[in-house]
Amino acid sequence: MERSVKELAKYRFECCIEALEDARVMYDAKRYKNTLNRSYYSIFYAIRSVCALDGFDSGKHSGVIAYFNQHYVKTGIFPKEASKVIKLAYEKRENADYLDFFIVSKEEAAAQLSRAEQFKEWIEAYLKTEGVL
Repeated sequence: MERSVKELAKYRFECCIEALEDARVMYDAKRYKNTLNRSYYSIFYAIRSVCALDGFDSGKHSGVIAYFNQHYVKTGIFPKEASKVIKLAYEKRENADYLDFFIVSKEEAAAQLSRAEQFKEWIEAYLKTEGVL
């Protein structure tokens, strides 16, 4: 694997960690809609870090997610639960970002943050096996 591909995967994973840290800051500040946003982006950057190893990217979130689900979840590299975590995070982020008067509870934000942390752990373990981290 080219060094630059691994560097890109590592960089994208660092973006995942940064977004997750931002989600925690937003949660602590009781900014629950922003917690959903940053938690989703943590997951999205994590997905893109794995896709970088294949040289795949897409200009659409749906393209990146579909690729990851097809090549990494359906093949058993990641648990089926990963696909559910992604779908839920995507839907919650869309609602929080675009629906007027959308209210996010503390519990909902905490659950999303917890799922994003779990997702980061799955990706981190995989990237270690691939020699990225």
